[in-house]
Amino acid sequence: MWIADKWTDYEIIDCSSGEKLERWGDYLLIRPDPQVIWDTPRKDKNWRQVNGHYHRSKKGGGEWEFFDLPKQWSIQYKELTFNLKPFNFKHTGLFPEQAANWDWFSRKIKTAGRPVKVLNLFAYTGGATLAAAAAGASVTHVDASKGMVGWAKENAASSGLKDAPIRWLVDDCVKFAEREIRRGNHYDAIIMDPPSYGRGPKGEIWKIEDSIHSFIKLCVRLLSDKPLFFLVNSYTTGLAPAVLTYMLATELKPFGGAVESQEIGLPVSKTGLVLPCGASGRWADV
Repeated sequence: MWIADKWTDYEIIDCSSGEKLERWGDYLLIRPDPQVIWDTPRKDKNWRQVNGHYHRSKKGGGEWEFFDLPKQWSIQYKELTFNLKPFNFKHTGLFPEQAANWDWFSRKIKTAGRPVKVLNLFAYTGGATLAAAAAGASVTHVDASKGMVGWAKENAASSGLKDAPIRWLVDDCVKFAEREIRRGNHYDAIIMDPPSYGRGPKGEIWKIEDSIHSFIKLCVRLLSDKPLFFLVNSYTTGLAPAVLTYMLATELKPFGGAVESQEIGLPVSKTGLVLPCGASGRWADV
């Protein structure tokens, strides 16, 4: 498992009965997590001193209950600053477990010895975009949500990357990739974090089980002659790490290199164990 264990502004303090107790900077939140199927005693006093609690509804969805939580605050990861705010369906605007991938591809970019063009698809609030830009890459950031792209720009400004070579695009990722192929554009690295289900700005439907392999195959056509890496993230239970490995190894075989896929996770302070938080597949040139 790849573990994001370099955080100072974030931690999972404890987890039990379908929920996790987290520290986001100076604030404590309780949020649901379907992986937490164990029922252990909640002895940590922080369970009773939280600033926000997202209650999941049995009918689907849920709502926040707040106890002295600001509308927005920020945390840092190394040189990056992220602006957070609680919004629909339990999220805060950041997936801390992805720091394990940020560190991996940042090393690849810094040691490449050449300019690196990165394409970040389904790019959300820009965690991977900022990490790649801070490592020295030029980045094309694509997401179908105008609000998410605006949020990512705010994070870039807060991280001192306002003038970094980042191209911000609100677009359907599949259609963008198809147009880039027709234009003859290429990238040295591709990052994709596709949702399990989603809609594009014009109602385009994305269902990961039906679309992910064909999309990987499409994006391989955007790679340069000597690509550096290809990263696919999945939060869909049915897409096990071995499935990611199989798809990447099949489609990237002409480039050589190697593929490795693992679960990604976050350490739990109370127990010393690791909470799984999805899976990632990585192809790299060496």
